[in-house]
Amino acid sequence: MVGGDRIGRVFLAMMACQTDPESRLQLASIRGMLKSSMQHAAPQIECVSGNREMLFSLRGDWVVQTLAVSGRILALQAQVGLDHDACAAASWDLTGIDRLDHLGAQFFWNLWGRRRPARLVLDARQEAFFDRLQHLGGGLPIPAKQHFLWIAALGSSLFNFVDHVVGFVRLLGQLLLDILRLVRHPLRGPWTEISAGIFHAGTQAMGITALVGLLIGVVLSYLSSQQLRLFGADIYIVNILGLSIIRELGPLLAAILVAGRSGSAITAQLGVMRVTEELDALLVMGIPHGFRLILPRVLSLGLAMPLVVVWTDAMALLGGMLSAKTSLGLSYSFFLETLPNVVKPGNIWLGVGKGAVFGMLIGLTACHFGLRIQPNTTSLGEGTTASVVTAITIVILADAVFAIVFKGVGI
Repeated sequence: MVGGDRIGRVFLAMMACQTDPESRLQLASIRGMLKSSMQHAAPQIECVSGNREMLFSLRGDWVVQTLAVSGRILALQAQVGLDHDACAAASWDLTGIDRLDHLGAQFFWNLWGRRRPARLVLDARQEAFFDRLQHLGGGLPIPAKQHFLWIAALGSSLFNFVDHVVGFVRLLGQLLLDILRLVRHPLRGPWTEISAGIFHAGTQAMGITALVGLLIGVVLSYLSSQQLRLFGADIYIVNILGLSIIRELGPLLAAILVAGRSGSAITAQLGVMRVTEELDALLVMGIPHGFRLILPRVLSLGLAMPLVVVWTDAMALLGGMLSAKTSLGLSYSFFLETLPNVVKPGNIWLGVGKGAVFGMLIGLTACHFGLRIQPNTTSLGEGTTASVVTAITIVILADAVFAIVFKGVGI
């Protein structure tokens, strides 16, 4: 880069300076020279239009420090305002450039359409950059125009979404085949893994689901009692709590907690197995991923989630009953006697069924993203985050479908 010899000479002069007053003044002067030598001038384009040709004269520093400024490259391209053929036909004078590196040379090379213009004036120190680009066959590709980038981003997102959908459907089909294999040969099934999954996803989740369910029941009961008191309908707090918690809030709340807790753990486990090449080792030994890794995790969540839903419903109703006693003065016996009369059994079965479906969807989503993790730590973190967000989104969509399909059940 131009200016390196000057900086070296200034540095040697600074090292030779002593500490006497006269040398200190000299040292301050040298520091000013060094500071000015390290500053970069902004790149400038001067255009002179003639009758038959157009001359571009360049000034400033065309290096990475100046071109990396946000939006500068696009602004310089817009200042030229010509296509590749017109740029190649124009005259270019680069001798006024103070500093030039490979990024600056690449900018001109893309602007000229990856070829030298017919009328080009270069400094002897600049020839090496363009000779290297010409020898490499053009260097970096020409970036697309700005107004077409959103089309490429939209197409990439669409293909990525279709790829995920196809992979999820393929995983679901493999799960059905593994279930049939388990039914045919139950003694060969991964029952130890299923039992361990039920323990981790169900038993160990009782603490957090109980706490959150209890608080949600208290909040819902307190807010509802404030409005019911205005109309003298205090006793209908049992109807509101019973239907909302057993039918909707209980299954949805338990699914969100399990997705954030167990779903992320499953994705991280499979991702670590990918990083440590354990998945490849299983394939080499002839052990299928679906039967030994995916099937036990999905079935364990499908079996544990209904129990977690019942536990969450009970704790939420307990919190609502305590709040109703405090805010409305309703006795515990009245709450427990009224609840079976206002909540039909269909609501209970619907909530339990939701829990089973939600659990299997969470397990499938977690396994899907876990198997797609690449063997690096960045992909592991991104895959775990995407797994939790996608699982919660799928659970909410499935809950909306349940609400539409079973709108006449238990009402």
